[in-house]
Amino acid sequence: MTDLFDQPDDATPLTVEEQRDLIPSHISNRRELNEAEQENIMRGQDWALRRRRPDLLNEKFVTDLHKLMFGDVWRWAGSFRHSERNIGIRFYEIPTALRQLLDEVKAWIEYQSDPADEIAVRFHHRLVAIHPFPIGNGRHARLMADLLVMQLGGKRFSWGRANLRDADEMRTQYLAALKTADNHDYGPLLAFARS
Repeated sequence: MTDLFDQPDDATPLTVEEQRDLIPSHISNRRELNEAEQENIMRGQDWALRRRRPDLLNEKFVTDLHKLMFGDVWRWAGSFRHSERNIGIRFYEIPTALRQLLDEVKAWIEYQSDPADEIAVRFHHRLVAIHPFPIGNGRHARLMADLLVMQLGGKRFSWGRANLRDADEMRTQYLAALKTADNHDYGPLLAFARS
């Protein structure tokens, strides 16, 4: 048995149909898949960071960015999921919930409801909670938050890279901060984003 589609216990598993949409035929284990995704993510990130003041808060940008981050690896990249997950709203509610979130964020910005960091982190949290894509939601939402905070005049978030020694520790702290934010306490997620 290959470990290609093995996920950590707290990660979102792919359906068999979604697994079939892996594009590179040479990938045979999880390490190779992670490397291919990371290379693709870097290309998507480079594209997004090169754009001058993009209109981030629309469905097209959200889906285009996901496609650019994962489209060399997965055929369904940039498309909303079509099945239920261990996290997120029901798949058929995604388009409406995403539009509502994007409109709310525009209002937060217009009325300066919170500082830029908090607006971006709250946006990130809600985007992860919607969980619009089969996988890559956390990575995508972190980049979306980075782009938003930079557009609002802030600095890009470090998302735990400054203080943590390993990826497992970083993931544990990130997930704990997300759970705390589920109860409308964004302090730990804000601190993690800037750590």
